[in-house]
Amino acid sequence: MSWAEALFEPRSVAVVGSCSPGKIGHVLATQLLDGGFANVVAVNPKAQGIRGIPAARAFSELPQGVPAIDLAMIASPAATVANVIDDAGKVGVKVAVIITAGFSESGNSQEEQQLLSVARQSGIRLVGPNCAGIVNTKHNLFPTLETRPPSGDVAFISQSGALGGAVLSWAQEQGVGLSKFVSYGNAVDLSEIDFLDVLRDDDETKVVALYIETVSDGRAFMEAARRLSAVKPLIVIKSGRSESGSRATQSHTGSMAGLDAVYDAALRQCGAIRVSGIEEMFDLCRGFVHLPVLSGRRIAIVTNSGGPGVLAADAADAAGLQIKPPGTDLRVRLANRLPDFCSLSNPFDLTVQATEDDYRETLIETLSEYDGAIAINVNTPYLDVAPLARGVVAASQATGKPIATSFVAGEPAQAALPILKAGGVPNYVTGERCAHVLALMAELSGRHSEIENSLELPGSRQDTGELLPFPWTENPTEPMVLDWMDELGLPTIEHAFATSADEAVQAARRFGGPVAMKIVSPLVLHKTDVGGVILNLSALEDIDEAFARLQRLVPLGAFRGVLITPMLHHPVEAIVGLSTDSQFGPVIAVGLGGIHTEIFNDIALRVAPVSVGEAQRMIDSLKGVGLLKGARGSVLRDIASLAQLVSDVSRLPVRFDGIEELDLNPVFLLERGCMAADARLIPADRTVQQRSE
Repeated sequence: MSWAEALFEPRSVAVVGSCSPGKIGHVLATQLLDGGFANVVAVNPKAQGIRGIPAARAFSELPQGVPAIDLAMIASPAATVANVIDDAGKVGVKVAVIITAGFSESGNSQEEQQLLSVARQSGIRLVGPNCAGIVNTKHNLFPTLETRPPSGDVAFISQSGALGGAVLSWAQEQGVGLSKFVSYGNAVDLSEIDFLDVLRDDDETKVVALYIETVSDGRAFMEAARRLSAVKPLIVIKSGRSESGSRATQSHTGSMAGLDAVYDAALRQCGAIRVSGIEEMFDLCRGFVHLPVLSGRRIAIVTNSGGPGVLAADAADAAGLQIKPPGTDLRVRLANRLPDFCSLSNPFDLTVQATEDDYRETLIETLSEYDGAIAINVNTPYLDVAPLARGVVAASQATGKPIATSFVAGEPAQAALPILKAGGVPNYVTGERCAHVLALMAELSGRHSEIENSLELPGSRQDTGELLPFPWTENPTEPMVLDWMDELGLPTIEHAFATSADEAVQAARRFGGPVAMKIVSPLVLHKTDVGGVILNLSALEDIDEAFARLQRLVPLGAFRGVLITPMLHHPVEAIVGLSTDSQFGPVIAVGLGGIHTEIFNDIALRVAPVSVGEAQRMIDSLKGVGLLKGARGSVLRDIASLAQLVSDVSRLPVRFDGIEELDLNPVFLLERGCMAADARLIPADRTVQQRSE
């Protein structure tokens, strides 16, 4: 028997801890018995049970004939838990769920690690400590401190026991049945990664919802999430959107690639959908459980009231759905079926006189042309709403396409709700929430296509072999990084490093035209902020004077020289950069560059490495992508070359050891090609020293 089978389908469960009324052990045993699980035993110093279940002071003292114990629910004092695990291992217990608190969440990490050590010696897997238990509704298994939820098709994994309990309490109210629930607390052993892998192959689960505050291993989490989301929807609530915990950085990329933005990128690459809270999670779970796959973004809105239909249309349009007018043939067919006073654009307004046949036939006809529909009904007390709901259900069954409904207005709509529920059609409070659900479903379908067509898997390391060391024994200057990029075949602007005014003049003569001059100094992080960039230098005396001016910006010992590059005519500036996230490792970014980088913060992030195709999608997601595509008479830029550079840079961490941050800013994007005009690289093993200077 695997640990997963022992956890969710045990032959027998032992409750360890006091079974006196009011104690956690009593609650767990009661939950198991009331939920219909028969094989329960109690283990505690008083050998005290409840309702006639077998009880003993230790596992070894349990009476003969007790079925093999696969799962132990531990609620004894923290100081006793290690001994309990050791005792349980001697009788073959496979998994222990540790409800007991007082470990790493209270600063007691050493004792928590002792639990893991004992468990490994005993061959037991651990859930917790400091958790709220588990549920398997299909197996009548409810060893949890929380409400017993209704049975259904959604599995919920929660790092937080309290929030998990709230979800279980709300599940019935929201009409979401659960297949399994697990609260994993401090995750000393089994973590969200293990549960994602188990639920991927669970035939009793159609949708997985996950609440996390942090992950145990970013790359391993991505792989597990990607494996699961390839076969069923994964909906994630990630708390902690604040940037207050972000580390200090010296690069543009590092300052913009905050922890929350990296989670957004990682979840997107995995094919998961991130939602903002519990309400949105429930909405989406109901959509995925009850609605067929949404194959496109063309949505019809069928309503009996103009205002709610327009609000739903606005919300759908803002969410990226297509609310287009019907084609001529569809309009003619509807005109032949419906009264003259109905609106046949989109929304399709049937008015308050709508009948069951009107809803059914209009939805069937429109769904021959549209990918999905929103059916809205604002009922009045003097009309019977039940037939209208039957019309919607009939259309859903006839077309096999997703229809999200909003039968609103409180009491007058109540007669419709059981009909919609029985017909498997989810009902939402507003048409706007219907639109939001359908938009997220459409996004997930498109995201799966992106992942399937990607040339490499997110978070993977396709490059093989040992990592190469950097060629420097000290922090590299910008010219050194540009030279290194040249050696690697990455596109850079023509450049020369000058340590004297004479060398600067000679470099300018070689380029044969106006040049730009930039200071090279470890004290200058952002050159434009201190006047460290001088443009359009052509006269020799101007070059000599510019060198002297830059030299005066920093103490003499901190001045390394200047970088000379030719001036280019009207380039568009982009930024390409790497930073290192504490949980996900290397992260690649692309966005609008130059002095506008941090003003507009228009960047796209992914966990590195990325394929050229994924890099292209990153660029397409930028708000300012129109500047690169020739919008409003601007020159079309070579976006393909930028995508290639992004992909190539994203692979540097799998070729070279120790990149903490790398900024290419600006990258000049031309009609043909692109080139890095400046570069800053911070090696990982020198980061602390450099930031303390």
